[in-house]
Amino acid sequence: MDSREHIPVLLGESMQALGVRADGVYVDATFGRGGHARAILERLGSGGRLLAVDRDPDAVAAGAALAAAEPRLTLRRARFGELSRLVHSAGLSGRVNGLLADLGVSSPQLDSPERGFAFSAEGPLDMRMDPSAGTSAADWLAAAAERDIARVLKDYGEERFAKRIARAVCAARGESPITTTGQLAALCERAVPTREPGKHPATRTFQALRLQVNAELDELRALLAGACDWLAAGGRLVVISFHSLEDRIVKRFIRDESRGASLPKGLPITDDQVPRRLRPIGGAVRPGDDEVRANPRARSAVLRAAERLA
Repeated sequence: MDSREHIPVLLGESMQALGVRADGVYVDATFGRGGHARAILERLGSGGRLLAVDRDPDAVAAGAALAAAEPRLTLRRARFGELSRLVHSAGLSGRVNGLLADLGVSSPQLDSPERGFAFSAEGPLDMRMDPSAGTSAADWLAAAAERDIARVLKDYGEERFAKRIARAVCAARGESPITTTGQLAALCERAVPTREPGKHPATRTFQALRLQVNAELDELRALLAGACDWLAAGGRLVVISFHSLEDRIVKRFIRDESRGASLPKGLPITDDQVPRRLRPIGGAVRPGDDEVRANPRARSAVLRAAERLA
């Protein structure tokens, strides 16, 4: 198998949660290399429709041949925050039968040293999902204050030694710019005094910088904020996340939308009259042992699903 081949995570579970209808309208918010999108298309009839987006130009380019050959598929380059505009302009608001978002970094991104997502191979310290937009990780580290670096590493990476790493970054950049993944990984190895079993000392730092550079948590909140407006009654929201910060946002969103608006006490309204937009479908779903053995990158995946109420 090509090391850059991307294996879609929780594929069967996500299709079951979506409950794809042959004549349905679906949105794949993270096309990647098209694994989930192809599975949706296999279940759609001739009258079905799939809108797929990705902010990574390489992902969109890789899917161009499929989009050209598949009239049911519309593939666009866009961030989560731009999806509301795309859904509205396509006339799909309130008509979407299922929305799927796989929040993981794809294998081609991780395995391409020139993208700078991984510390396992030397490459430019970039980490941008869209290399043509925004600030690279190297440029952010070069300009950020020590306290801001420490905050990002602590909040987004849940790094115990955030202050030590931030101090080391600022000391090192005073000597020469930190421009490669290898430089940053080596710095983390020196700064982190203890090792987590099975984890490189740079793991949490790289995760935190990726979230910061791509504003991933803000983009996820933007996606969820629009989801209920796009979904038709009975439409499904399915999100696959890969670390606790993402999963917490998704879990709280589904919980809040299933509880409904908080109303003042004393109103003459019963609990079943409180307006609610979602109902949860089951609990957290995680990959089984067989999937993790076949694809170790799936081990931290968590799927949550909900259904749009009328």
